[in-house]
Amino acid sequence: METIQNFPEITKKDFPLLNNNTKSNEQIIYLDHAATTQKPIQVLKKIDEYYKNFNANVHRGAHQLSAKATEEFENARYSISKYIKAKSTKEIIFTRNATEAINLVARSWGEYSLKENDEILLSIMEHHSNIVPWQMVAAKNKCKLKFIGIDKNGKLDIDDFKSKLTSRTKLVSLVHVSNTLGCCNPIKEITQLAKQKGSLVLIDACQSLAHQKLDVMNLNIDFLAGSGHKLCGPTGIGFLWSRKEILEQIPPLFGGGEMIQDVFEETSTWAELPHKFEAGTPAIAEAIGLAEAINYINNIGLNEIHEYEKTITKYLFEKLNQIENIEIIGPSPEIDPDRASLATFYIKNIHSNDIAEILDSKGICIRSGHHCCQPLHRYIGIKSTARISMNFTTNKEEIDMFIEQLKDTIDFLKINS
Repeated sequence: METIQNFPEITKKDFPLLNNNTKSNEQIIYLDHAATTQKPIQVLKKIDEYYKNFNANVHRGAHQLSAKATEEFENARYSISKYIKAKSTKEIIFTRNATEAINLVARSWGEYSLKENDEILLSIMEHHSNIVPWQMVAAKNKCKLKFIGIDKNGKLDIDDFKSKLTSRTKLVSLVHVSNTLGCCNPIKEITQLAKQKGSLVLIDACQSLAHQKLDVMNLNIDFLAGSGHKLCGPTGIGFLWSRKEILEQIPPLFGGGEMIQDVFEETSTWAELPHKFEAGTPAIAEAIGLAEAINYINNIGLNEIHEYEKTITKYLFEKLNQIENIEIIGPSPEIDPDRASLATFYIKNIHSNDIAEILDSKGICIRSGHHCCQPLHRYIGIKSTARISMNFTTNKEEIDMFIEQLKDTIDFLKINS
């Protein structure tokens, strides 16, 4: 890979959608990578290769197509385990997405392990997928939910965390990098404190896996949820990592084919890990595509991606801060150098949806709304925000065009309000 500054020019050619035109013949400027990443041609070709050359079900067939499909599918599991530094491929459970991964923990571990008056500690910045499953478990098992606040800089309030962490805390479940504030939470420090109280730790790594290196053993966590479509991979595939000793103790979430050892009229026994948690035909093509996406990211280099994104994030903030009356939520790059390559903002008396719609008419794709973080928006006291999110395909020229169109949009909406 060439110099960091040349990333967008080198990589953008690999992404067919980023080279497509809009209806008005303007080039798409895609600035919604936190919602879903675009897919490189290498991933699309790999999925196509599976369906054209070795489409078959995995594990069950004795024929050559099934053997090839199984090999590629299990290689995908190995790629993920290596990517996050897991001890074993048996600790990688394929799911439809990160939401299903968190629900698996909530149902299989939470309902099995949590008792009345036990406490689950979340943060106010969590995505709904890391709130709603725990609400459901808490209601069923009569547990208590607690929420950590944020400080004046838009980062996790570590003092509030310490005050709410008790011997009754059985799980701390946090986002690694916030999809709205952009802050990178100090997971290693949090885990160290949580373990002292006997608590397990889950992290939602959707916004970090494609942007920085992650080592589950070094972080000393117990669960990790990941999503393929935020990793330049396909939709419909995610994964859960957990420690082998935990996965062996808890019951499966789904029952059916593939996850059993023996089935009798009255009872069944479970297959060995990881198949115990993977009922039915899995997302084979999607898993193989995800492995190819991981290979693509590894070839670029996560350290190089992280450094480049830090550069363009700083540039974005410099430009946004020149806009009058703009309010950015979350820490600046100076306060949190490892923050996500995104910026979430609002303009008083202008709805974020109006901003996004007008920018879309100019071929610029951003996100607007509450970003599946309604409790966070209520905590801050606003209803919605606009969000620009970038990755290694984003260049400064696109940021400049976004800023120019954003200024024009704000002026237009103010005049017509």
